[in-house]
Amino acid sequence: MLEIADNSGVKTAQCIKVLGKTSSHLGKCTRPCATIGDVICVAIKKHLPNCPLDKKKVYRCVIIRTKYPIRRPDGSYVRFDSNAAVMIDDDKNPVGTRIFGAVPRELREKNFMKIVSLASEVV
Repeated sequence: MLEIADNSGVKTAQCIKVLGKTSSHLGKCTRPCATIGDVICVAIKKHLPNCPLDKKKVYRCVIIRTKYPIRRPDGSYVRFDSNAAVMIDDDKNPVGTRIFGAVPRELREKNFMKIVSLASEVV
């Protein structure tokens, strides 16, 4: 379950599939794991009444925050308090016009420049 960190009208969504990943080999878990900058398919679970997105369809999101720490090349780690994503369209542009909360620098390397520019803080 992810919280959606934009103003598209969606509050929470559930991950259905991680796109472009094969299974991870962390112990006995053989499911693909999504990290920051990965595109996933989600089902909308909670939304506002005036949300233009339909609850019965599958949409794409990009992960912007994870609880699991990410190691940077300088040896430091960055992690967040919650798992969050941003709804995107087919051209990888965000559906909403505002991004709530901080986003990591790694999104710039994954070519999500529009999300980085809309965010209030880049960590």
